[in-house]
Amino acid sequence: MAKRGKKYLEALKLVDRTKLYEVNEAMELVLKTAVKNFDETIEVAVRLGVDPRHADQQVRGTVTLPHGTGKTVRVLVFAKGDKIKEAEEAGADIVGSDDLVAKVQGGFLDFDVAVATPDMMGSVGKLGRILGPKGLMPNPKAGTVTFDVGKAVKEIKAGKIEFRVDKTKIVHAPIGKKSFGVEKLTDNFRAFMDAVIKARPAAVKGQYLRSVVISSSMGPGIKINPQKVMD
Repeated sequence: MAKRGKKYLEALKLVDRTKLYEVNEAMELVLKTAVKNFDETIEVAVRLGVDPRHADQQVRGTVTLPHGTGKTVRVLVFAKGDKIKEAEEAGADIVGSDDLVAKVQGGFLDFDVAVATPDMMGSVGKLGRILGPKGLMPNPKAGTVTFDVGKAVKEIKAGKIEFRVDKTKIVHAPIGKKSFGVEKLTDNFRAFMDAVIKARPAAVKGQYLRSVVISSSMGPGIKINPQKVMD
């Protein structure tokens, strides 16, 4: 086990690891345990009662956080013709067509989200082995394959995030920064949890939310009562 620093151990003393906290109480506590001298990201991890090996139990979706993530998101857009200008005017950081596909094939990955128009997917599809493992492949279900690139870029810049259950049955996402304070973090948390609950597959039986944990980038996990979240 990795040796923990003094600040982490001091923060850990503030957390009752046997307790399931109320949402507001947990938000106040996560800020107290974010003791590093930078604006730590606050993250949520949700363990679900699903079996991701089955196609009918996949959990995936998008949500626009009311107060954004606090992170500057670099958006890349694969587009042609007038859609290039539309993407640029909406605030896209990198825009191009086949030349951009070639650049990514050459190793360029300095972006956080990729958007593509449907007529570019024939070329973008070649990047599956590069973008897929990094979670950067444009996908219609996530709203990142669309002719309405202006809207897509603006939503992403405003705080739209994608979530997806992983092999360990966990969905995780950032819900803001330490500097947001309790109220904004709570708003973002509730928006994210609402989206995860609405994404519950019909095939799932029994308890859906098994555990809900929030933490700062460098702080300990704080357990939230999943039943209270469902209520």
